[in-house]
Amino acid sequence: MISNISRLLSLSTAMIVASTAIAAAEPSAELIAAAKKEGSLTTIALPHSWCGYGDVIAGFKAKYGLEVNELNPDASSGDEIEAIKANKGNTGPQAPDVIDVGLSFGPSAKKDGLIQPYKVSTWDSIPDSAKDAEGYWYGDYYGVLALLVNKDLVKESPTDWADLKKSDYANSVALAGDPRSANQAVQGVYAAGLSASGGDAAKAGEEGLKFFAELNKSGNFVPVVGKAAPFAQGSTPIVIAWDYNALSWGEGLKGNPPFEVVVPKTGVVAGVYVQAISAFAPHPNAAKLWMEYLYSDEGQLGWLKGYCHPIRFNDLAKNNKIPKELLDKLPPAAAYEKAVFPTLEEQAAGKETITKNWDSVVGANVQ
Repeated sequence: MISNISRLLSLSTAMIVASTAIAAAEPSAELIAAAKKEGSLTTIALPHSWCGYGDVIAGFKAKYGLEVNELNPDASSGDEIEAIKANKGNTGPQAPDVIDVGLSFGPSAKKDGLIQPYKVSTWDSIPDSAKDAEGYWYGDYYGVLALLVNKDLVKESPTDWADLKKSDYANSVALAGDPRSANQAVQGVYAAGLSASGGDAAKAGEEGLKFFAELNKSGNFVPVVGKAAPFAQGSTPIVIAWDYNALSWGEGLKGNPPFEVVVPKTGVVAGVYVQAISAFAPHPNAAKLWMEYLYSDEGQLGWLKGYCHPIRFNDLAKNNKIPKELLDKLPPAAAYEKAVFPTLEEQAAGKETITKNWDSVVGANVQ
């Protein structure tokens, strides 16, 4: 289903010098009124440093005047699904209206009756391969797994996954999440395995576990969730994270420490995240209005400012909607030439292998 997405989302090859004009694909007055009557929106797992979400949330609040109740910013995709399940009959502040989860969680949430369909007004500009035909879930942005390197502590940056095994990187390598539940961490293990297997997706999960078992045994792996704070403190000098998170965290530290973001030479795994509305959303109209905002030109460019490639990137580029200064901040197109977009089936198989066998094969309790 996602196998042709690299063609559809041709990343930075369509580097069109663009204007800052924003199209007026506005939601209906009826929807805006209904959302304002509900008064608020409850989100979950949206750190302000992730994908520019801080400014995106602020933009939504300023435009429509709704309150945004932000639950557990550091929750994983699995946590988001559990939050919906745990709050089926709850209309209070702990029930999320919307979720932003790894691609594999969209179809499974639909199958389990946890999300409801909604097609935004810009629906046709979302690639068919990145959305559920019935509107239950839809891709929002994508990036590739990269290495965020603390240059105060790591003088020679690794250039590929295999380099992480070197003794130079003792007690240095961390995942940006718990690989037993967090999609970003699962994909980091998968990417290392894809590189180790020579690009064999069928072996990526198993090889990724072997790779991290070796890192753990040698003392190179740090069982701490890698993010901006531990990176700056030096406890996780190399963090495996989506490129947009790595860039955002590094820039946010304002040069202390100096950093480098490396896209590995092999095993360049691209990941699409998806949006969906909870089937039990206490504020269903606010949730729909949120989706309209996220998939408007304004919302999509908000993600791009946070170093994410929005799902409507090609459409925005084609219509000269992307400011040149945004394009100039992204990693060079050559870094993405070998990007691989795993199919849903490949992701599901890799996820199952990694989450179920991490404890027995790697034996590191990431926290």
